[in-house]
Amino acid sequence: MFKYKAISYVLLMIMMLGSRALLAIQDEVSYANTQDVISTHLHLSLNVDFEKRQLKGNVEHRLKWLNSKANSLVLDTRAIHIDKVEGQLNKKWTPLKFVLGEHDGVKGSKLTISADPSISVVKIHYQTVPEASGLQWLTPAQTTGKNHPFMYSQSQAIHARSWIPVQDTPAMRVTYSAQITTPKDLVAVMSAENELPVVKDGDYSFKMPQAIPPYLIAIGVGNLEFAAMSNQTGVYAEPSVLESAVAEFNDTQAMIEANEKLYGPYRWGRYDLLILPAAFPFGGMENPRLSFITPTVIAGDKSLVNLIAHELAHSWSGNLVTNATWRDLWLNEGFTSYVENRVMEEVFGEPRAVMEQYLGVADLKVELTELDARDTILNLPLDGRDPDDAFSGVPYVKGQLFLMYLEQKFGREKFDPFVKDYFDHFAFKSIDTQTFLSYLNNHLLSKYPEVISSDEVSEWIFQPGLPKSSPDPQSDAFNRIANAMSEWHQGKRELADLDAKQWTVHEWLFFINKLPRDLSHKTMVQLDKTFSLTNSTNREIQFAWFSLAIVNNFWTIESSLESYLKQIGRRKFIVPLYKLLHEHSMQRREWASKIYEQARSGYHPLAQNTLDQVFNLKPE
Repeated sequence: MFKYKAISYVLLMIMMLGSRALLAIQDEVSYANTQDVISTHLHLSLNVDFEKRQLKGNVEHRLKWLNSKANSLVLDTRAIHIDKVEGQLNKKWTPLKFVLGEHDGVKGSKLTISADPSISVVKIHYQTVPEASGLQWLTPAQTTGKNHPFMYSQSQAIHARSWIPVQDTPAMRVTYSAQITTPKDLVAVMSAENELPVVKDGDYSFKMPQAIPPYLIAIGVGNLEFAAMSNQTGVYAEPSVLESAVAEFNDTQAMIEANEKLYGPYRWGRYDLLILPAAFPFGGMENPRLSFITPTVIAGDKSLVNLIAHELAHSWSGNLVTNATWRDLWLNEGFTSYVENRVMEEVFGEPRAVMEQYLGVADLKVELTELDARDTILNLPLDGRDPDDAFSGVPYVKGQLFLMYLEQKFGREKFDPFVKDYFDHFAFKSIDTQTFLSYLNNHLLSKYPEVISSDEVSEWIFQPGLPKSSPDPQSDAFNRIANAMSEWHQGKRELADLDAKQWTVHEWLFFINKLPRDLSHKTMVQLDKTFSLTNSTNREIQFAWFSLAIVNNFWTIESSLESYLKQIGRRKFIVPLYKLLHEHSMQRREWASKIYEQARSGYHPLAQNTLDQVFNLKPE
């Protein structure tokens, strides 16, 4: 009881302090002295060297000094070689002293540059290392086309510092420009204004006029072609993927219009997609103007395009209004998951939106049983950990459920205008949870004081697990499948009579995930023969089936599973499968270890780091 009252008191103090608390934000995983000086604009001049797997050049920081007595600029780096640092004084470049600190396993190395408010611009000459955690260099054999190399960045959460010396905190926002040189047969694209039509000349210029946090600075280089889907949207991809990607994602313009109808104008100009090789460790990354997308969602039937809705939704929640620290990630991902689902409802109908809610909540409930209690809190306590190690489905789905709870309590007629005004009010700003709660109190709770209490809000934000009041979405489609499964188990219906040809991917996932974990070999054979699950072209269905097969000792999948693990780098799929194999038996652990040894070089460093821990491998 005492703890609960204390949380209510904290919430009360937050509401009293309001946005003034933003001035005192401390990012525990950044060295940057943003209280003294901030970068307002970056200019990158970099050469992309595939032979050395290296970016080499310089970055200019245009500075705004906040403390007239400051005598240094402190930046974040990780395994970057600094060649020299210059400062612009009276329009002339002069050498500046700098110190690169010892390496920290989470934060990297602190770069301290001797500078004061007389210096308006700092230029850092540097080169990256082949193992940079925010870059992946792929050989031609690791790409879809097999003829050209590929390189791309993944800067979230704190990996921008591995390829740019920068104030690597989402509390800081910066515009940027870039001049990138590449081999002449390759194309460079960035999370900025990209030049159209695409001309392969090895020299590319970019400009990003809207201020974004550093983790949203992104680059991709490969044998890329472009195809438009509408006047505002298009796809960059390797030639062999381009046509299928356009066909899969050509509802993107309708998604933009649905977002604008609900939450106000899209403020970033174009919205294009970059389809990456299968080694990409995530479903997508919301880099502004140019979302990075895994090819594993190209299913041929638009069954997985909610991922596009999610990355697009970040154009409002995350890119437009950003979490100020990684403790506040739910402000990005919870809002985005909520907005994504509302857009899916607008474009594809309520039944599909509810099915996706159900599956998300089902996965979350399983995950909550496996997580440490502190990691089930929305306002996540990092406690000095790398954000990559602390994140889970909690900020996504629990955050979404909190907003669904508010929607249900206040009604859409009140809650929709609140969300739209929230995006308008904090546009192009980074905020923390305390600032959000102050805004929530002033613009919703206090206007309708009889609806919910501050104690109920604080339980959602500061307490572990799900409140008893959490929404519990149910789908009629899943109920029908559950009834049919029950009749099959009772011998009243044959598998072939389940009418599965009409099922959506969501219904397939429900079916597979609800199957018993102790099925006989005969039943597994029957399932696979009836539905061809091992050879499904849908990566989500394959993942669910392989997971079931491992638990049920159904090793007919062995060859297909090996190919799956070697072809795909998406962590959502490969990490759970490797874990199941590792925990299964010594024989399967050794088998999985051999596959990982062969596949490891094709995985992104983020996936490598996670799987090295699974197999107890020491860092190289």
